[in-house]
Amino acid sequence: MDIYEVKQYVWEVAPFGDMVVPGRIYADHAIMDSLKQDLSREWNALQQVINVASLPGIEKYSLAMSDVHPGYGFPIGGVGAFDTSSGLIMVGGIGFDVNCGVRVMRAGITKKDVLAKQKELAEALFHDIPAGLGSEGDLRLNENQIDEVLTRGAEYAIEKGYGTEDDLKHTEEDGCVDGALPEAVSHKAKERQFKQVGTLGSGNHYLEVQYVSDIYDEKAAKAFGLVKDEVLVSIHCGSRALGHQVGTDYLQTLEKAMKKYGIKVRERELVGAPFDSPEGREYFGAVNSAINAAFANRQVIAHLARKVFTRVFGTGEDDFTQLYDIGHNTAKLEEHGGKKLIVHRKGATRAFGPGSKEVPSDYRKIGQPVLIGGTMGTCSYILHGTETGMRETFGSSCHGAGRVMSREAAKRQWWGESLQQQLAKQGIVVLGHSKSGLAEEAPGAYKDVDQVVNVMHETDIARRVVKALPLVNIKG
Repeated sequence: MDIYEVKQYVWEVAPFGDMVVPGRIYADHAIMDSLKQDLSREWNALQQVINVASLPGIEKYSLAMSDVHPGYGFPIGGVGAFDTSSGLIMVGGIGFDVNCGVRVMRAGITKKDVLAKQKELAEALFHDIPAGLGSEGDLRLNENQIDEVLTRGAEYAIEKGYGTEDDLKHTEEDGCVDGALPEAVSHKAKERQFKQVGTLGSGNHYLEVQYVSDIYDEKAAKAFGLVKDEVLVSIHCGSRALGHQVGTDYLQTLEKAMKKYGIKVRERELVGAPFDSPEGREYFGAVNSAINAAFANRQVIAHLARKVFTRVFGTGEDDFTQLYDIGHNTAKLEEHGGKKLIVHRKGATRAFGPGSKEVPSDYRKIGQPVLIGGTMGTCSYILHGTETGMRETFGSSCHGAGRVMSREAAKRQWWGESLQQQLAKQGIVVLGHSKSGLAEEAPGAYKDVDQVVNVMHETDIARRVVKALPLVNIKG
């Protein structure tokens, strides 16, 4: 294996064996040293980058962003773009929580306002935002109504009274992707979602109240409507049990398709079907359905948060406005270099540059807002997409800090209650539905998000706009 630095913070694994393209990793020396050390482990991200680089139809590079760590088949923080006629679509390249993503809202108040009612706000959000394993939401739907959610996405939630048309304008794909096939989603998957639209779930999902602590780019911050000490609400969740069931269901379908079409892969977890096949198209239709379910889910949660803020602070609902909503577990049909590709982003966010027609008109001169979640004890970032990113990474960026420790290892090192107490001393109120879940998400279980974002900024893949620090965090 020949790994070399082609320019600062950009590394490549030269093709060898059955690799179709080079592997490309965005990392500083500390991140790269850690990845190399992990090569001695059976489950490691660098080997997964190589495995993806060996898949048929892959274009240009097997990419890994600076938050990269091992995932199911594909590395988390991985990006792979495939030719639509010769390439694959696969569960491993999307993930089981389809369209897990981040939505950021501007609350219309300042840090000082929140500090005056911090505990009251935390308790109100904890009470009103359904969260935790098996949590149930306000909307109780039947199968026909779920099909509408899968077809119409966030628009369905707004029609039911959860949000405004302006929310849609500032959501990726206007909150609804084309090509959904509800009939490609199993009854079991739909049934699991009947009571889950508008719920945070568990694991690394959260609702966090933050404030803008640092502004790096005044022009971009102004375009995004961000000022110092302004309060933001960040929502991180996805398609819940429906998306997971879609992934589980299609593993078997895609494995049969591989045998049918004689496809060989380096790792069984990379099972996929040719995109341009009946099985590939069916799975893509199911993925698009789950993407829309996630948009609807975040839409409902955002409006529930909006109602809490208006009640606690006496502000109007119009004061609570949406900055942006973007997914980071998706497969999208996009055009890059004049060619239509199916772009898999697994724990990597779309980060389109200035002038892209997919970016809302009020942000288009700057580029798409790129929403980077940190940890409940550190910070988050808002970046913007660039022309460099469009050329080098198919308009993709990191999506968060990236784990350095398994959940089981984190639970052996931290206790939920002591973690809450420690964060309270830092001025952060954390309320969780599971103490062990809090331990799993300890800040120390993640990479340094400042370091991860710095790599994206210095390589001009996505550039810093603002940093946001936590005040309140609600966990499942």
